[in-house]
Amino acid sequence: MKTKIIFFDIDGTILSHRNHTVPDSAKAAIRKARANGHLTFINTGRSYAEIDNGIKGLGFDGFVCGCGTYIRHGNEDLLHNAIPTDLCKELVSDLLKYPADAVLEGTHAVYFNENSRFPALQKQKDFFKNKLKFNIKGWDDPQISFDKFSVWYEDLASVSGFLDKYRDRFDYMYHGEHFIEIIPKGSSKATGIKFLLSHLDIPHENAYALGDSINDLSMLNYVKHSIGMGNSDDQIARVVAYLTKDVDEDGVAHALAHYNII
Repeated sequence: MKTKIIFFDIDGTILSHRNHTVPDSAKAAIRKARANGHLTFINTGRSYAEIDNGIKGLGFDGFVCGCGTYIRHGNEDLLHNAIPTDLCKELVSDLLKYPADAVLEGTHAVYFNENSRFPALQKQKDFFKNKLKFNIKGWDDPQISFDKFSVWYEDLASVSGFLDKYRDRFDYMYHGEHFIEIIPKGSSKATGIKFLLSHLDIPHENAYALGDSINDLSMLNYVKHSIGMGNSDDQIARVVAYLTKDVDEDGVAHALAHYNII
């Protein structure tokens, strides 16, 4: 049997947006895939510090985090493209000049502005810290280190100066009208897959990916066997090789069964 490697997004793919839980059918499907000799990896926009113990405890073989900026296989760190410390501090200094807010996403900590402009971000911070027990720090941390970041704003024009300054160093993914995900150039969910296929000597045709939103496009376009969830954004549904059921309708198990992985 040829080993297959399956990459799973988290939010909206294995984790329901409705009840914030992983369906039992998805847990069983992931276990069965591994029992059948295949490899399973998380491939997420979240940094490693933003992955809770519930997800880590599902038994994945490894993690591609922060849109390809960090890769882990078992207990081994294979790749970590952190933003240089001086640049991290420059970014913080510049963010404070604009009517915006941001979550700075690192491998070991998540950084929030102590004086958040947006109540929703304060709520997210409290949830991360008190419910999920993430390592939360402030922007003034002298050892600040992050791999990517997400910026919230009320008016895109008000942050255009910031975006223009860093356009040559980062790629921007716009989520709706008030949120941008910002990733160092050269990193993506697709580059994470490419790295692992080479490192593990697995042929491209044995790679599968499941996703549901725009930050999954790079990996879904890269693999031969691209799978969109039934709850996917329209642009995902248009490009995938196979559209499975909704995450809450056993979509993960349905997809893996379709491809005879389980």
